[in-house]
Amino acid sequence: MSGARITAIETYDIRFPTSLQLDGSDAMNPDPDYSAAYLVLRTDDPDGHAGHGFAFTIGRGNDVQTAAIAALTPYLIGRPADADLGELWRELVHDSQLRWLGPEKGVMHMAIGAVINAFWDLAAKRAGLPLWQLLARMSPEEIVHLVDFRYLSDAITEAEALAILRERSDGRRERAAKLITAGYPAYTTSPGWLGYSDDKLRRLCKEAVQQGFRQIKLKVGADLDDDRRRLRIAREACGPDIRIAVDANQRWDVPVAIEWIRALAPWDPWWVEEPTSPDDILGHAAIARAIAPIKVATGEHVPNRIVFKQLLQARGLDYLQLDAARVAGVNENIAILLLAAKFGVPVCPHAGGVGLCELVQHLSMFDYVAVSGSMEDRIIEYVDHLHEHFVDPVTVRDGRYVTPTAPGFSSAMRAGTLTTFAHHSSDG
Repeated sequence: MSGARITAIETYDIRFPTSLQLDGSDAMNPDPDYSAAYLVLRTDDPDGHAGHGFAFTIGRGNDVQTAAIAALTPYLIGRPADADLGELWRELVHDSQLRWLGPEKGVMHMAIGAVINAFWDLAAKRAGLPLWQLLARMSPEEIVHLVDFRYLSDAITEAEALAILRERSDGRRERAAKLITAGYPAYTTSPGWLGYSDDKLRRLCKEAVQQGFRQIKLKVGADLDDDRRRLRIAREACGPDIRIAVDANQRWDVPVAIEWIRALAPWDPWWVEEPTSPDDILGHAAIARAIAPIKVATGEHVPNRIVFKQLLQARGLDYLQLDAARVAGVNENIAILLLAAKFGVPVCPHAGGVGLCELVQHLSMFDYVAVSGSMEDRIIEYVDHLHEHFVDPVTVRDGRYVTPTAPGFSSAMRAGTLTTFAHHSSDG
């Protein structure tokens, strides 16, 4: 197997018509069609292993994201299937001409992330392990090799990262065993899409509590009176002991965010997510100071590890919501997990999109076993749609993610999905 190489890159523009039922609707994105710019790394591995990855979008522009992934083909054909993924990450991210398109942000950075994630899916399949377990079995030195510390050393050094990982080395086996038996805590966003009626909101809140979820999330930000009413309905349906988070999806200026969240305070929101522009580090810090003890969560649109570093340094977030498909893949997310551990901030990943639940479960579980060593105040988002399109879909039971055991990154879509939901330019 060691001589296997990448022989072809297949790309697919996959779109699901979620706007028809307003699934995924929020104050900034009223009619999303959840989509994936999807790729398959084909190899000459005699066992037939392939690597699957994707970038998540919400419809229009998915063709642009797919084209960006396809543009990386000349960089990949002929590479060893067991490529050094630390070196591959550095080569792609710091390529001078690719970098000019960012740097380290936007469509090309996400394309690199999709490719890196596909390589990790391939590596885990070849190792016969789920990705979380493959990463958790690496030595601290091997994990640190995956991380690029350029631009991070004022916040975390390679030596500090090694110390964090070495401190967590004891107990890894026990924590991995606990994951297998107990799973990982989940919260659900499914009741709270902005386009849902009050009756649907009420019904789904009650169902979520009955299903064992101890936290739900509501979209807010379009109309304050509507938000007051909807939050009151959710609180009445859930009761006083269930955490209710709210998500503004970047809708507000800083003063408006502070005023709006204070107006929702009587219904005890646990956190406000993306209260303003994801690039506004000082704005997040100002909001966090002004609305405490209500907390600030953000991260799904943060483009790279450098912005996360600054948000942590500025105390601009209380919960770090990394995204498996926004930054440049697993390697960069390991850097972000190490930053969060250094600053003592819980990681609660974003997963509101096609395939994101499948991916982020591996990152949180690796974090628990090898980086933070804790599930305290940590929770993974869960959205109950589109999982049927994946070969190894997530399972949530009694409000907890069931730990994946199939080899890979859980990123492979079913062959029928790639045919049925392929978008063509003539489709409009």
